Amino acid sequence: MQRTSTEGPDYFHKVVDCQWACPAHTPVPEYIRLIADERYSDAYMVNWKSNVFPGILGRTCDRPCEPACRRGRVEDEPVAICRLKRVAADNKSDVRDRMPVVPTQKNGKRIALVGAGPASLTVARDLAPLGYHLVCYDSDPRSGGMIRSQIPRFRLPETVIDEEVGYITDLGIEMRLGQRIDSLKALLAEGYDAVFVGSGAPRGRELDVPGREEARANIHIGIDWLSSVSFGHVEKIGKRVIVLGGGNTAMDCCRTSRRLGGEDVKVIVRSGFEEMKASPWEKEDAIHEDIPIVNMRVPKEFTHENGQLTGVLFEVVEAKYDEKGRRKLVASGAPDEHYACDDVLVAVGQENAFPWIERDIGLEFGEWDMPVVDEITFQSSLPNVFFGGDAAFGPKNIIWAVAQGHDAAVSIHNFCRGVSVKDRPPPGVSMVSQKMGIHEWSYDNDISNALRHRVPLQDKALALSNVRLEVELGFDKALGFREAERCLNCDIQTVFEEPLCIECDACADICPVDCITFTENGDEGDLRGRLNAPATNLTQDIYVSGALKTGRVMVKDEDVCLHCGLCAERCPTGAWDMQKFLLEMTQAGAACQSR
Repeated sequence: MQRTSTEGPDYFHKVVDCQWACPAHTPVPEYIRLIADERYSDAYMVNWKSNVFPGILGRTCDRPCEPACRRGRVEDEPVAICRLKRVAADNKSDVRDRMPVVPTQKNGKRIALVGAGPASLTVARDLAPLGYHLVCYDSDPRSGGMIRSQIPRFRLPETVIDEEVGYITDLGIEMRLGQRIDSLKALLAEGYDAVFVGSGAPRGRELDVPGREEARANIHIGIDWLSSVSFGHVEKIGKRVIVLGGGNTAMDCCRTSRRLGGEDVKVIVRSGFEEMKASPWEKEDAIHEDIPIVNMRVPKEFTHENGQLTGVLFEVVEAKYDEKGRRKLVASGAPDEHYACDDVLVAVGQENAFPWIERDIGLEFGEWDMPVVDEITFQSSLPNVFFGGDAAFGPKNIIWAVAQGHDAAVSIHNFCRGVSVKDRPPPGVSMVSQKMGIHEWSYDNDISNALRHRVPLQDKALALSNVRLEVELGFDKALGFREAERCLNCDIQTVFEEPLCIECDACADICPVDCITFTENGDEGDLRGRLNAPATNLTQDIYVSGALKTGRVMVKDEDVCLHCGLCAERCPTGAWDMQKFLLEMTQAGAACQSR
């Protein structure tokens, strides 16, 4: 193998697994260390720069970072990265004076934002400090989009939404709330320099089975019903409730039902429990609140008497797999099952709806009647129209909408300056040695053996009595510190200098996970099998040095390295160093730079 190139940002970025997995590439270990140092406001601003909504995401993120966490490779559970984000948000001081400065003199460019959800708000956050005149339209009376309308208040208090959305709307955004856009053609005729569509996926999928029309009064589309609850239009539901669907929306529906009078609430899903799209912790929360999840049931009919819903009839199915491993649900042969209920909530998916975009204005639509959008620039076939969030590629989590909003803001800024939208600014990268003395480091490299700490919850009876009472209490400072100590500091990189190595093998001897090997070179497959501990995870690179004095090479398996620094402490010549790698994604212009 050739010597590993570590000059660019990608190699060490991939080693910081949590940051690599985060769509917004938040520097996770950096803010966790700040929390451990009780620098909560600094930790909050590190988050705010990249993910925009630390307090919101600290409660609601889908956590793509946590399955990637290196701690999950040495014990069962990863660091509670998401809930640590909330620790920074809950304990920070007033950060309004650290927000970007908005110029009083505008730059002459006007941008329309369709939808006041996370994607549009991210675009606004990035472009406002650059002097753009931003006009944001939303049919709802309050900004926040799905953050406000679809996430229940017992998971996300309104005060948190108001605060973090307010940081953005206070940047001089012209908010036209309660104003629905019914024609993109008409909006373009107003002479905006660019339009960003962040209207989300506002339509819940229907379930076309017999009885749907007759029993319509008591069959509700899940996301619409959650929105009605959030805005105070719905305050109760029947005692017996069936929720159809296995995603996170279904979990929100069933838990909300328990708080609005549902005594017998069931989630009934066509898939198996493990195949459900809901996050594991969402399913766990529902079960904790005494909500059974019934799997492998396909609805056949809504039963009713004179238009009054009486229940749902289900076919019992099982999974069969073909020779290619593809799953198909087939009848199990068991008799159909009928579940009595007073109300049904349908949460079987969401769809995009673009009836307001005319098909004769040059904007190309593709599969599933979705606009054709470039996956890097988020530009549509109309050069001055950009998409992001659920409106671009279908429903995902808030953090994806934020990441896409950042990328779209770069494109809009380039477009308005006459620069190619494909010109993507490189991230900012720094490498700084952490050496303070021969055996001293500027970070805590003592590996904590503590198991993951559980987030304290509100008393269940009290929580179920109030749909607006936050159920998760969050970590206090002491518990947050102990959880932060579990972080393995994956961004403190092991950096190897071949000319200083005397091949004494001391680093290999002291390594607690046998991830360092001195051996003859070879191709990658051969090398991976000859290491002290075979490197079997092909998704993670191995670090290969140049030729040493004996002709051997040093090979390190990045997959299992604990970043403990023992190799650098033991090395008699300083061939190993521990260097902090900090990567910050470059956003549009000077946006997000604090005073």
